[in-house]
Amino acid sequence: GLGGIPLACRCDDAYVVRELRRRKQRDEKPFAVMCRDVECAREICLVSEDEEKILDGFRRPIVLLRKKRQGLEHISENGFIGVMLPYTPLHYLLFGDDIDMLIMTSANLSDTPMMYRNDEAVEKLRGIADGFLLHNRDIQTRCDDSLCWVLGGAEYFSRRSRGYVPFPITVGEELPPLLACGAEQKASFCLSKGSYVFPSQHIGDLKNFETLENYTGQIKHFQRLFDIRPQAVVCDLHPDYMSTEYASSIAEEESLPLIKVQHHHAHMAACMADNGQNGSVIGLVWDGTGLGTDGTIWGAECLIGDYSGFERFGSILPIPLIGGDRAVKETDRVAFALLDASGCDTGSIEKAEIYKAVLDSGLNCPVSSGMGRLFDGVAAILGIKTLCSYEGQGAVLLEAAAAEDEEVYPFALEGTPLRYDWRGTIRAICADIKAGVGTGHIAARFMNTLIEMAVRQCCAAREASGIDVVALSGGSFQNMYIMSRLPGRLEKEGFRVLRHRRVSTNDEGLSLGQLMIAAAKLEK
Repeated sequence: GLGGIPLACRCDDAYVVRELRRRKQRDEKPFAVMCRDVECAREICLVSEDEEKILDGFRRPIVLLRKKRQGLEHISENGFIGVMLPYTPLHYLLFGDDIDMLIMTSANLSDTPMMYRNDEAVEKLRGIADGFLLHNRDIQTRCDDSLCWVLGGAEYFSRRSRGYVPFPITVGEELPPLLACGAEQKASFCLSKGSYVFPSQHIGDLKNFETLENYTGQIKHFQRLFDIRPQAVVCDLHPDYMSTEYASSIAEEESLPLIKVQHHHAHMAACMADNGQNGSVIGLVWDGTGLGTDGTIWGAECLIGDYSGFERFGSILPIPLIGGDRAVKETDRVAFALLDASGCDTGSIEKAEIYKAVLDSGLNCPVSSGMGRLFDGVAAILGIKTLCSYEGQGAVLLEAAAAEDEEVYPFALEGTPLRYDWRGTIRAICADIKAGVGTGHIAARFMNTLIEMAVRQCCAAREASGIDVVALSGGSFQNMYIMSRLPGRLEKEGFRVLRHRRVSTNDEGLSLGQLMIAAAKLEK
């Protein structure tokens, strides 16, 4: 192994793959496949010239490729399969005469770091692995496989890790030595030295001790490796993130300034830095959750600003989350809230009466302007997914369901901030369901509506500010249906569009933005 120990099995036997899922406690989340060569990958996926170049490049990331045919749900339930090619001599030896591809996934239990020490693997993988093939050369640093789409001929990262880390990225200006601690989901950190910034490899979600230990250990490793002694520490505005607690403790222990940065401002700044943009931008930031400056949950934001500050120009009508965090997994709760607010029939929701009572009481029903929650709710209304086993599952499956369709649903933009009122859209979706319109067409029309809403919101922001540069960031822009259409629509309206190129568009990339904002604050 290089970076960690994988679990491998044949992928042509659905029973074997399902057994691995059971043992690893990974019920539905897609597995990656290692193929012998590019021709083997073409047997199951469409591979463009640009995708082949990156798939076969020396960095060997997992490339998300479109399925060639329906099926293969035991590997991936959506429209993509993550494919990589061998990147160590041992991998080549595994592919004998009768094996062309293997499931290759991190050796761990779900939500814990990948194992990279032989003794740990032998102890903790008993009952999961049937056998062990270990090396007498120890792996020195844990580092997961990188994961990307290919967009515009280049990597568009979901996970920037092995093959790309610890190579620095340049930001075109001298920065003081800083440590930015990222957020909680898809945690990362970032260190600066001169004109170089060192984003960490993929760490995972900071929700258990094992991941936190890996996170803190990697920070110390990077500081030693690059001889960086931070002059300030940066973190998210959310007080309950483990990364925020860590940043606070380090700042206190070492008597360093602690700078807190709003989540979506950090996303916008990350995209700016990723593209070498120093002037002001319109930041279109769509994700699931981030604490706003007003104490509410933000997540579908149209911001105007730069590294030094921002104005919240636009958002969406907030969505009640019945039961708080439970609504993230039990997405029929979000579906009920959308239907109820839109005056639609809620009879299709099994626990409608219970949800109505909770909603009317107002107990544990925080509101969220998260784009991820809107996707969750619509996916549940369409019956695509009502109980999610991994983050963003409803949104991923809704994207996969989309058919070819150009129609746009009704919507309104009103108020300050300029909010997308989704109630007209939900009513139109319900009317289409009643009329027997196919799920794929409804999914496409919903996403078309979001694209048109975004364009109109950005046009209004340009009219108010005179700015014609749009930065796209946030986990919801991992949707390739939207990313293959929205940038072009914005360009037709005369905007210059910035998207992520060197760091991930999801929360993993925002530590770069935190760092740039902190540098601007210290400069003052």
